[in-house]
Amino acid sequence: MADTIGQALIRGIDINKTAVVFGEEESILINFVSKSTTSAREMRWYQKTAGFLDTIDATGATEALSQIQTTHGTIPAKVKQTWTRQTSYVKIFKAESEMISLEDMKDNDVDIFNTHVKDLVRAVVNQRDIRIYSVLIEAAAATPTTPAPNLTLTTASTQDGWNDLVTGNPILDLMIGNRKIRAQGNKTQDIVAYMNPIEHQHLMNYIITVKGSSIPAMSSDLAKSGVLMEVVGNKIVVSQNATTDNVLQFIPQGACQYREFMPLTTAVIEEPLVGKTIRVATEGEAILVDPNKVHQITDTIV
Repeated sequence: MADTIGQALIRGIDINKTAVVFGEEESILINFVSKSTTSAREMRWYQKTAGFLDTIDATGATEALSQIQTTHGTIPAKVKQTWTRQTSYVKIFKAESEMISLEDMKDNDVDIFNTHVKDLVRAVVNQRDIRIYSVLIEAAAATPTTPAPNLTLTTASTQDGWNDLVTGNPILDLMIGNRKIRAQGNKTQDIVAYMNPIEHQHLMNYIITVKGSSIPAMSSDLAKSGVLMEVVGNKIVVSQNATTDNVLQFIPQGACQYREFMPLTTAVIEEPLVGKTIRVATEGEAILVDPNKVHQITDTIV
C-alpha cells in the first residue's frame, strides 16, 4: 500500500552510529601505585623489612630497652637491616574482537569498529586493575578478588560491621587503620581507602543518618582521579572491583609498584576484502613493595 504525506515509511531517519554509554565505571587503581618499566619478564627484587631499626639481643629479638640512647664515650650500638629476596613474573593481559566484516563496518547502524576498540581497551585495563588489587589484598591466584592477608596489617571491624547501625563504627575502623600504618613509621596524610559501593553506602549512612553530620563535600578536582571525598584523612575511592566485606587502606606510591613490560598497545589485523580484527594487549606485574603500608578492615558486612 502506498504511503501518503506524514506516514512513517517515507519519513527520513537520523541514525546515531555512536553507541550511547551511560557513565561507565573507569579502572583507576593503577593511578594510586608507583609505576616503572621492566626490561625482563622475570623480576628479582628485595623487600626491605619495614619499621624502625633498633638494637637486638643475643637471640635476634628487639631489645626491650633500646641501646641507641647511650652515654658519652661509649661505642655506638650496632643495628642492622634485613631484606627478603622475591621473584615476580610478568602477567599478560590480552583480548581481541571477533572478525568485523567490511560490510558491517560500512552499513551497520552502530559504529562497530570504534565501539570494539573502546570496550576491548576497557576490558584489558580492568583486568590489570584487578591484578593490582589482588596483589594488595594478597589474594590467591585462583580467587583473585578474595582477600587473604598474610603480611599486610589487618583489623576486624568494630562489633557487628558497617551495616549494623547500633554497634558498627566505620570511622573508628578507618582511624584504627591509620594508627596501625603510622605505627610502622609511615606518614598517613595521603592514605587511600578503596572500597566496594556497599561499604561506601554504609559509610555515608553512618556519617549522615547515625551521626547526623552534613554530607562530606566532594571536590571536583579530586573526583577526576577517582577520589570521591576525604574522611578522617582517608581519600575514599569506590570501585565495583573492590570486594565487599573488606576495606583496603594503603599508602599510594609506596605500598605497591606496577612494573610494565609492554605498554597498552592496540593492533588491527586486516584480512583483505574480508574484514578486520582488533587486538589489545599489555604486560606487567604488580609488586607488594611494603606490606606495612597496607591495612585491611575485615568483616565489614555481618
